[in-house]
Amino acid sequence: MKRIIRTVLGVVTVLVVGFSATACDDDSSQAKETEAKEKGYDKLVANQPIEVPEYSTTRETINRWIKTWGKNSSKGKLSYVYLQNAKGEYGYFVLKGLPVSYCALGTPPSKTKSNNGSGMVNIPLPEMDGTYSKGSGECNTYYGFDATTDAYLEFTLGMNQSFFLFDQPSTLPEFSSASQMGPSSIEDVDP
Repeated sequence: MKRIIRTVLGVVTVLVVGFSATACDDDSSQAKETEAKEKGYDKLVANQPIEVPEYSTTRETINRWIKTWGKNSSKGKLSYVYLQNAKGEYGYFVLKGLPVSYCALGTPPSKTKSNNGSGMVNIPLPEMDGTYSKGSGECNTYYGFDATTDAYLEFTLGMNQSFFLFDQPSTLPEFSSASQMGPSSIEDVDP
């Protein structure tokens, strides 16, 4: 009896595996092209593996950003925002902290919820500075607070206007004639 059961189970297993294999075969042109891409990628990886870095200059720059703007000692640190318009003229703001884009949010733009019992929907992780970004909308509009008066300031980039950010007054010649655009002048603050 045990022998018959084992034989039946073996036949059923072979049939299930056989049907599964044929059910998974996809002869579509998209499947063939995807397979060709994967084979090509596998061949390139085998012939030209990516080197593993010994040191990351990107991580070094991120860590320096954190040391400049993300430590307790950075609280109240001033930023110097130089704006250039389409005519090549410069102006500047002196702000407490960094200018912030309207795309930065203090709360998550979504929340975790069940996907009808088949798992959880992932939510985005916060940015490096503990905030979230909505990623669309008025991302080219920035705001901040004046260094001496705490006045709210806002500026928009685009249409041939860009900005340059420094953690101290710039000594570059192109900024020497920049006009004061907010309540505080560079001379009003102690860098």
